[in-house]
Amino acid sequence: MWIIVTYDVTTETKQGRKRLRRVAQACKNFGQRVQKSVFECSVDQAQFETLRHNLLKEIDTKEDSLRFYRLHEPRDKYVEEYGVNRTVFFDEPLII
Repeated sequence: MWIIVTYDVTTETKQGRKRLRRVAQACKNFGQRVQKSVFECSVDQAQFETLRHNLLKEIDTKEDSLRFYRLHEPRDKYVEEYGVNRTVFFDEPLII
């Protein structure tokens, strides 16, 4: 399944800046950054549960926000991309 992960982590404190780095790294482990606090991920249900668990462990629910959006399949029919940071499909053949 394709999901979008968005987050907003308070960075006013040193702890908040550390949380932001940990949240971004957890997202990088499952997908690719398409905007500063937005990741697009292709995951199965088990990977989604792991990602959600990891992110909920990192954020402070009193200060931060976290959202998951499930994209309709086929993704290409419902998502339009313009500008930089276009999605790279790693499971397709690489053409150089």
